[in-house]
Amino acid sequence: MSFKSIKINEDFIRLDSALKLAGFVMTGGHAKISIQNGEVKVNNEVCTMRGKKLHIGDTAEFEGNTLKVEK
Repeated sequence: MSFKSIKINEDFIRLDSALKLAGFVMTGGHAKISIQNGEVKVNNEVCTMRGKKLHIGDTAEFEGNTLKVEK
């Protein structure tokens, strides 16, 4: 179980990219499958959209790990 903050300079980051950046998955393919299988929550709700845009303050959870998007 871990908590990571990921910092972005843009307005948003895609969910699959955020999972990779945080080190929760090793590949984009792993992220895609995990998201499509409903294994990822965004702001405490299951999300199956791999292109979901995460903005500053959003959180995502996967396998007991949490990330928060920060500026």
